[in-house]
Amino acid sequence: MPLAAMLTWVVTAAAGLYLLTIWLIEYDREFQSVAATRLPVPVISTHALLAITGMVLWTVFLMTGAHDLDWLVAAILGVVAILGLIMAARWIGVYRAYGARSRRAHATVPVPVGAGYGATRAGLGQRAAIPPERHFPVSVVILHGVFAVATFVLVLLAALNHAT
Repeated sequence: MPLAAMLTWVVTAAAGLYLLTIWLIEYDREFQSVAATRLPVPVISTHALLAITGMVLWTVFLMTGAHDLDWLVAAILGVVAILGLIMAARWIGVYRAYGARSRRAHATVPVPVGAGYGATRAGLGQRAAIPPERHFPVSVVILHGVFAVATFVLVLLAALNHAT
C-alpha cells in the first residue's frame, strides 16, 4: 500500500505541475485588474509546497520505514486536501462564470496589444478578460482530484496498517 500511494502521488503531482504551469503561463499581474485570478498565490504556493514536502517525507518513510512519518505525512496531506478543495470550489465558479460568456466576450473586450499574457488573444488589438485558471483542462483537473483522493486514502490506510 505505501508504494501504491507513492505511485498515485506521482500521477497527482504530474497533473498538478501541469495545471500550475498553465496558471503561471496565463497569469499576468498587470492584466489582473481586468480578470483577477480566483486562486490566491499564497494558497497555490502553500498547496504545492506542502504536497512536495509530504512527498519527500513519504519517500523517506518508504526508504527507512520510520513509522512515525506516516502520520505526519497524513496530517500534511490533510492540509493539502483542504487547500485543494478550496481551490477546486473557486475554480468551479470561474469555470461556470466564464464558460459560454467568455466566447461572447472574447471578441468584444478591447485591451491594447502587449498588455500581457493573462488571457487568450481575441483578435487584432483585443484580449478577452478571462482569469488564468479558466484555461485549465477539465480532464486534468478531474484526474488531479481523483488521484489526490486516492493518494490520501492510501496514505491513511498505510498509516492505520502500521498503527495496528
